[in-house]
Amino acid sequence: MIVALNHRAGHAERTFLGHPRGLSTLFMTEMWERFSYYGMKAILLYYMYYEAVNGGLGLDKSLAKSLVSVYGAALYMSGIAGGWLSDRLLGARRSIAGGAVLIMFAHITLAMPGGGATALYLSMILLVLGTGMLKPNITKGVGDLYEKGDTRRDAGFTLFVMGVQIGAFLAPIIVGNVLARPSQDDPTGNHFHLGFGAAAIGMALGLAQYLLRAKKTMGDAGTHIPNPIEPESRVRVFGTALGGLAVLALVVVVLALTGTLSAEGVVNAISIVSLVLPLVYFAVMLKSSKVTAQERGQVVAYIPLFLAMVVFWFIEEQQAGVMAQYADQQTALDAWGFHIDPTLVQTVNPVMMLVFSPVVAVLWTKLRRQPSTPQKFSVGLVLTGLGFAILFLPWLLHGADAKIDPIWPLLSLATIAVGELFVNPVSLSATTQLAPAAFAAQVVGLNYAANAAGQGLIAQASKGYDAASSGPYFGIFGVIAMLVGVGLWFYAPVIQRRMAGKS
Repeated sequence: MIVALNHRAGHAERTFLGHPRGLSTLFMTEMWERFSYYGMKAILLYYMYYEAVNGGLGLDKSLAKSLVSVYGAALYMSGIAGGWLSDRLLGARRSIAGGAVLIMFAHITLAMPGGGATALYLSMILLVLGTGMLKPNITKGVGDLYEKGDTRRDAGFTLFVMGVQIGAFLAPIIVGNVLARPSQDDPTGNHFHLGFGAAAIGMALGLAQYLLRAKKTMGDAGTHIPNPIEPESRVRVFGTALGGLAVLALVVVVLALTGTLSAEGVVNAISIVSLVLPLVYFAVMLKSSKVTAQERGQVVAYIPLFLAMVVFWFIEEQQAGVMAQYADQQTALDAWGFHIDPTLVQTVNPVMMLVFSPVVAVLWTKLRRQPSTPQKFSVGLVLTGLGFAILFLPWLLHGADAKIDPIWPLLSLATIAVGELFVNPVSLSATTQLAPAAFAAQVVGLNYAANAAGQGLIAQASKGYDAASSGPYFGIFGVIAMLVGVGLWFYAPVIQRRMAGKS
């Protein structure tokens, strides 16, 4: 935190919308990274399940949805490893730059025509590694700009999330609607590789501005390695890591040679790991001698918030899978007198976030008596669950076979987006406050592991989704999310006391 204080002192005369100037650099980096990610994700499901004659890979729809989800799960789980690299070896500054390079090459791999499934899986590996290095460290960098107790912190993270939403808004329009233009009726318009190429260019722009502006606007922030590996331990640590990778590679080779390695098996394995890994990591932190008693109490307070985030992300992350299929196959895309590209459905969330983020940021800054962090989570979960459950109504009113008016998914996604404003930026802020010093970036990675666990659950739940079951699917899971939100509201005082270091 001393680095952040020195940084602020050196640039006290210049701010970014009333916040530390370094926020602008991280804002722009995150905006372009999310443009590349959501641009790729806007067309990924369609690229997977459209037939080869339509420019796709021809995968089974159920498998494609599960692959999209475990892809996201692996991507967000990697944040723990990326946090470890930052905390122990590279520091946040170099981790962000290295991650951006890997992400750029991931999209370049998909942009090259003729790569097929091999290019898809290679790009997935590169994107998982790159995002794992970038995401937790850029979030930690935002937290480092503020002192503990700074009332601007939640507002700062809300502005930071606006960068995410700008990228997420532009991505489906430019990558999906203008360039890739996915359509099963007109295969000549399916230019998937152009879309993936635009995602690569977006990440390149984000990387360039970060390399040019980071030192000027952030000073030494992000260059410090908080818990470096001791010289005498490096051989053991790296030996263990390489040994683990060798065992993993051997298992994959054996499974492939024996014919037991399948996409379905990979989906199931990653789903299990996405749920087990956070449990293991919480246990490691709670037992670590480097975690103080007060920090241990804060980790305990973080656990119910983590579980709430898993439920939230289980709903929110279905936009690129179940909701994308719903838009493509169950929505009347010509109902309003013009054709609506199915990828544009994914612009609803960022539009709502962009409209209401400044309002919420001002609210958290000006409100004399704010709701507590767990109460904010509670409101967000109720709204998110309500948004999902809304889609039970058209199924009930019109049946499973009818193509429904676009107003229904629009209303659903808009409600979920408002709910996100009460969870996502607040969770980032809470994570940077509650993380033990020795696990600073790793706990931010653990925050993203909640997203991974949610997507791991989606990979299994979405297998049962089809038009006939869509109503109960949306209704049941939406109600569960609302009930969790209500329960969290009543448990909020206990969590708040532990967050403050009280028993």
